[in-house]
Amino acid sequence: MTVEALRRGEPEVLAELLDQHGREIQGVAYLILRNASDAEDVLMDTLIAALDRGSSLRDATALRRWLLKIATNLALGRQRRFRRVTWLQVLPDVPGPAVDTADHVALVQGLAALPIRSRAAVVLHYYADLPVAEVAAVMGTSQNTVKSQLRTGLVRLRESLDTSVVSATHAESTNG
Repeated sequence: MTVEALRRGEPEVLAELLDQHGREIQGVAYLILRNASDAEDVLMDTLIAALDRGSSLRDATALRRWLLKIATNLALGRQRRFRRVTWLQVLPDVPGPAVDTADHVALVQGLAALPIRSRAAVVLHYYADLPVAEVAAVMGTSQNTVKSQLRTGLVRLRESLDTSVVSATHAESTNG
């Protein structure tokens, strides 16, 4: 029903898209942009773009990937236009397993330090759980480029997390 309504451009489909895909789209946008307000804007822009371009969706099974592609392109475009430093202010309201807040903050800060394309590849592959081929399709690049971005991103993220762990351990040993 959703895809057919989207192809017909029925505005009522927006609520269903928001309900089914909104949290994931906003989460991906947040992890790319590091700003909750911008992520909300990308979510709304994605839904509007999906309604406008719904007739171009050929494969009903690719709806999720198509929406993530729109969101990723909007987030990357927004990042290019508004290159600014944004510090982590609040943790996103994304349900999931219980995570130590310090670890979560270190991970989000590590992601923030990655180059934008590497960050997008890491978020789409590990957060949105897209296979490399789909990440490549969403980002409009080759699978080898995505693999390289993932490798580079993970190396930098590990280095960032190792530094955070060493700093935290040092702080604990000097305070304790």
